[in-house]
Amino acid sequence: MANVLGVTPTKGSLMAIQKSLSLSTLGFELLDRKRNILIREMMLLIDKVKSLRGEISSTYREAYEALQEANVTLGMVQETAMAVPVDDGVTITYRSVMGVEIPNVRLAESEIRMCYGLDRTNSRLDYAYVCFQKAKRVTALLAEVENSVYRLANAIRKTQRRANALENIVIPRYEETAKFITDALEEKDREEFSRLKVIKAKKQQEA
Repeated sequence: MANVLGVTPTKGSLMAIQKSLSLSTLGFELLDRKRNILIREMMLLIDKVKSLRGEISSTYREAYEALQEANVTLGMVQETAMAVPVDDGVTITYRSVMGVEIPNVRLAESEIRMCYGLDRTNSRLDYAYVCFQKAKRVTALLAEVENSVYRLANAIRKTQRRANALENIVIPRYEETAKFITDALEEKDREEFSRLKVIKAKKQQEA
């Protein structure tokens, strides 16, 4: 058995290797637990992403159809749309899942108010405005969930690599070295025992 770590086969070395092996095994168990928790969290969000993607497609389709109808009935409404203020009510906070920062995207709750005059508009433009307000909320939610899935998937890959390194490289190396040291110490003990027997037999003959 090769001494893969190049250590001297002593009892002190064996104790150090066994301690490192114990820590590596514990580290692998913790990483495996972390990976399973992250995978479970990601799978829950993936189902949500699928639902939101379907919803956002239909929401934007409805919004653009409403805008097209407004353009048809009013002419180009670009100038009127300029009266709508820029929404800066988006806030992003983070929560930690096993050390992974997951974003929470929030839009400030506000009452829908028409920001343009009613004399040169109609209900089709109002409806388009309401549809795009809904699209904005769904977009923020989808951005939150998709970004969370990306972060979790990235963390899972890193955790998997570390767990694989411990399981397939580090732990077997420590186990192999511990066996080498144990075998070497046992062989040394046998040699010492045989030497003592020879010495004892020689003393008995001399006596």
